[in-house]
Amino acid sequence: MSTHPEDRSLCLYAPAKINLFLRVLARRPDGYHELETWMQKLDLFDRITLTLRDGSGVRLRCTGGDLPADETNLAWKAASVFFAASRQGAQFGVDITLEKNIPVAAGLGGGSSDAGTVLKGLNSLCGNEFSENILLDIGRKLGADVPFFITGHDAVLATGIGDRMKPVHSLDQCTFLLVNPGFAVSTRWVYENFALTKQLKNSTLLGSQKLSADAFSLTGMTNDLEQVTVGKYPEIEEIKKKLRAAGAVAALMSGSGPTVFGVFPDQRSPFPEDISGVVQKLRREYGDKIFVVRAGVGA
Repeated sequence: MSTHPEDRSLCLYAPAKINLFLRVLARRPDGYHELETWMQKLDLFDRITLTLRDGSGVRLRCTGGDLPADETNLAWKAASVFFAASRQGAQFGVDITLEKNIPVAAGLGGGSSDAGTVLKGLNSLCGNEFSENILLDIGRKLGADVPFFITGHDAVLATGIGDRMKPVHSLDQCTFLLVNPGFAVSTRWVYENFALTKQLKNSTLLGSQKLSADAFSLTGMTNDLEQVTVGKYPEIEEIKKKLRAAGAVAALMSGSGPTVFGVFPDQRSPFPEDISGVVQKLRREYGDKIFVVRAGVGA
């Protein structure tokens, strides 16, 4: 690849996601769980700048959030894993600037999105050395949600640990109101405290050969992990009630939480004008981590 300075830098946007549906099917011997989930990207982004430099190693600078700027950060890990696998990038190190907008440990996939975006960006800067399938394999080593952010799909139905993906229609005729109550929830803790109470042999989603946003019932949204997180943080259920009272056709916790989102279809509500008072009230209660967003476009 060219080593001119103008070819060495890239600015990318790492989107948040929500889980419109999340079912936990079984625990695997490796500690992961078999899942079935519909993931939707949003137009809430972290901003990542990658700059290759001669030499080696990863240097990371974080702004906008209380994040470690070391090897414990998923963006750092992604760069390290990439360079370990890459021949084209062997002569380079990278400087990463991460401008954090997505709340941390919030069920919105921010860390996984940062990792997937770093992998895609470095691959581009290194002449697209790896195919998407190989990049997905690299991403799996970093976390179950990372492959979703490597793909260009706006929305997927995911099975396995969340890494076997089928593109579905993006829910782009809705506005989403996200409420993050301001505390972090450990994904590991949620899964460790989840008890499989029944065997789910037949999955409604897996049986849907023509799954689409039009066919999907928003009122049937469910998240198996809510029972764990709400048990410790009952305010999550209170937020759901407030969103439904504000006119949301459905409200659900995303991922392992604690972020809750309300869904406002365009044809049902002249959002956001009529809901501005609700947004202001929620911000008084929960601070600035209230987001009015739409479906995002995969990069």
